[in-house]
Amino acid sequence: MNVGFVSLGCSKNLVDTEMTIGLFKKNNFKIVSKPEDADIIVVNTCGFIGPAKEEGINTLLEMAKYKKKRCKYLIAMGCLVQRYKEDLEKSMPEVDLFIKYKEYGTIWEQIENLVGKEEKTNMCGLEFSERVVSTGQNYAYLRIAEGCSNRCTYCAIPYIRGKYVSRKMEDVLEEANNLVKQGYKELIVIAQDTSKYGIDIYGESKLAELLDKLSKIDGLKWIRFLYTYPESITDELIKVVKENDKICKYFDIPIQHISNSVLKRMNRKSNGESIRNLLEKIRKEIPEVIIRTTVMVGFPGESKDDFDELYNFIKWAKFERLGAFSYSKEDGTPAEKLDNQIHPMTKKSRYNKIMKLQQEISDTIMKKQIGQVQEVLIEAESFDGKYYIGRSKNDAPDIDGIIYVEKSQDELLNKFVKVTIVGSRDYDLIGRILTTE
Repeated sequence: MNVGFVSLGCSKNLVDTEMTIGLFKKNNFKIVSKPEDADIIVVNTCGFIGPAKEEGINTLLEMAKYKKKRCKYLIAMGCLVQRYKEDLEKSMPEVDLFIKYKEYGTIWEQIENLVGKEEKTNMCGLEFSERVVSTGQNYAYLRIAEGCSNRCTYCAIPYIRGKYVSRKMEDVLEEANNLVKQGYKELIVIAQDTSKYGIDIYGESKLAELLDKLSKIDGLKWIRFLYTYPESITDELIKVVKENDKICKYFDIPIQHISNSVLKRMNRKSNGESIRNLLEKIRKEIPEVIIRTTVMVGFPGESKDDFDELYNFIKWAKFERLGAFSYSKEDGTPAEKLDNQIHPMTKKSRYNKIMKLQQEISDTIMKKQIGQVQEVLIEAESFDGKYYIGRSKNDAPDIDGIIYVEKSQDELLNKFVKVTIVGSRDYDLIGRILTTE
């Protein structure tokens, strides 16, 4: 039987999808990329915020249309199912099997019961060893922990994924070595909060040590780490990033806000002063650093003064990368019950102001790069065939911009090239090949 997959949500969810693909592949199912070719369609859903939930439901309904053709079984798994399995079972009879995140230990048993395999296997939960990387030839995600114990008042992740649980360092390093042996040139270290890696096992953060050990793997060119919470970024971590050439000079620091009153209601562990001090420290130690952040507008009780403080802070900080989203009520979270919920039009207006400001900041930053020489990993070609499409160390895949490289006669896909930046547009750069590796 042929199996097709749709993976929604974050990179951490994608790793679960890749391990599920591995389960099917080991049991001699054929993996296909087009839903019209699939006998079984698996949708790994996200349940983080309202738009993600809506996307999950719409995707399941879209995939259900293929049951009128070739598809025999539609399976839903992931965070949305963890939160709303009973409701989904009642409202979506088109789906043949719903698997909660906390049921992944019996995932293969449930699948075999559905498809009616005559011979039962001894396989059960998701295993990293069975994982099939789906992100192309050049990079792979390296998940170092699961769950979250931060308990931000707006976030449902701890209720879906449970408390923070780190993987043992030797297991992470073993997987990393295996990925590099398969040819992956960049590893992207992920968790809900990578800066707290190891605290539950070793009593202290071990992210800096892990990054240092990863850098010693022969054949690995770039190491990137995402989602470091500001209160847990140590001097040791800054030092290892500063001094190690393989580690991208790139910090992803989701601050959410800068107003102390808003941060307190969010149950964030940092405050405005500590965030400002951290940014100044990182920029002083690593002048070429790229800092990405995420901010939330419209949190309950966010006053005009609170928003103005956030707006002026962003103008001061000049983040190289910034994403924003509007607060949405999440079932079962403390923030759902807070007074002074913000009107949707106010949230939209504040979001638009932040993103307009960031576009102006980004435009200035991008234009300053014209004339620079950057190392670029070529990963694709443009539809019109005129450009290669690549990334530098400054760009995380899927969330940051890209570099359009004027195409030469050489075949450069999946290679590193030196590029002179000759122009910019929106959040992307345009380059000309200088030398190839």
